[in-house]
Amino acid sequence: MIGIKEAYMARDNYSYQKYQKELARKKKAEEKKQKKLEKKAVEAGAVPGPVLPDQIIGS
Repeated sequence: MIGIKEAYMARDNYSYQKYQKELARKKKAEEKKQKKLEKKAVEAGAVPGPVLPDQIIGS
């Protein structure tokens, strides 16, 4: 027989974990995109520097 304490045990919040994982994935993808854009700028002979979100074409 299950006691009241066991029936109401705390559970993991999987939706929060999934949300955190998704945020990390998006951050990693954005960093990768920035790195690619900076590499392209260097190859084209432009002065390397941070690319602002409003400068990104096609997003």
